[in-house]
Amino acid sequence: MGTHVIKMPDIGEGIAEVELVKWYVQVGETVSEDQTLADVMTDKAMVEIPSPVAGTVLALGGNPGQVMAVGSELIRLEVAGAGNAKASEPAPAVAARAEQPAAAEPIKAVAAPPAPAAPARPAASPAPAPSPSVRREPGEKPLASPAVRQRARELGIELQFVTGSGPIGQIRHEDLDAYLSRGQSSAPSSGYAARHDQQAIPVIGLRRKIAQKMAEAKRRIPHFSYVEEIDVTDLEALRLHLNAKHSQQRGKLTLLPLLIRALVVALREHPQLNARYDDEAEVVTRYGAVHVGVATQSDNGLMVPVLRHAESRDLWGNAAEIARLAEAARSGKVQRDELSGSTITLSSLGALGGIVSTPVINAPEVAIVGVNRMVERPVVINGQIVVRKMMNLSSSFDHRVVDGMDAAAFIQSVRGLLEHPASLFLE
Repeated sequence: MGTHVIKMPDIGEGIAEVELVKWYVQVGETVSEDQTLADVMTDKAMVEIPSPVAGTVLALGGNPGQVMAVGSELIRLEVAGAGNAKASEPAPAVAARAEQPAAAEPIKAVAAPPAPAAPARPAASPAPAPSPSVRREPGEKPLASPAVRQRARELGIELQFVTGSGPIGQIRHEDLDAYLSRGQSSAPSSGYAARHDQQAIPVIGLRRKIAQKMAEAKRRIPHFSYVEEIDVTDLEALRLHLNAKHSQQRGKLTLLPLLIRALVVALREHPQLNARYDDEAEVVTRYGAVHVGVATQSDNGLMVPVLRHAESRDLWGNAAEIARLAEAARSGKVQRDELSGSTITLSSLGALGGIVSTPVINAPEVAIVGVNRMVERPVVINGQIVVRKMMNLSSSFDHRVVDGMDAAAFIQSVRGLLEHPASLFLE
């Protein structure tokens, strides 16, 4: 048998380091060729790292949340044959901690396996003598198996106050029995019971990248927000008509393709909004192509896949591409080049859109258009009160290079197109 060391691969685009987000294997586990070993995060996307060989995991080279240099040791395997490294070579020091997860549960992954589920025991059952109390730091999660946690919840016991008799203080079923026998139990908590539990959640992976990018955008860009209400009654009627007539052959339309069409047409008159600002070089680059970033919520956090050349597709072409990108983002299969290069961003919270929002600019762009919830409400038209479908657009602009008048004129152009939807298709 030999030792095979897999190093952090060069993912390309000049990336020198990546963040280790998730392990799919553990020490002692057998892996097959092409099996996914880990997820790593670059500045642009999540990337899966597969195993080039089959073998058994000897050591892991890092913990989730750790930033690792390209070329550093990622994982060490025992393989059939000579391998590519001497077995005597020491693994990185971090390998000793490799089985521990991120800071949310700092001692959970010690070698002892979780205790198997055990049936509930009466309080009179003999219990081992309690071990000395384990000193827990604030927010530190007690070490216990899922079965013990479940039983504690059913009994109304807060594990934070239970002394564990297992290895390094692991709480067992016997410890719950001992806690009950000392009369320290409480009835199952009601909805009004005081709670003292805490959970520390490490900000790693995509969540960390989002935090960094949002902070940088707000720190460097003076945001100017502009809100306008739009009567979308006729636009919604058009959408319903198109779906009734063409959905079987072309698919259903949401409002997004119509909104994007309005952006494409309005940007012809306001090209200064379809731009990116390099504030270090102090150069604004305007684009003829409209590459729309479509803010998409995934299980891992906010992602902005890019609808490229929105100006070159019809409504159904843009709708199909939006659906494809959204599904890729939510499933974690979006490609790196599909998350960069946008020239303007559209952000929509759908039915949760509220009345007004203040979206953060997707730097280095200079504009982002936010879509709020569509509602029916009474409005006055020609002296008469009528019910119309109304929706606000809440947009933000980089005030260093976009004047308030230009931003307002752009949004008014979008408003005119949406309130008179036939104008969306005039060439």
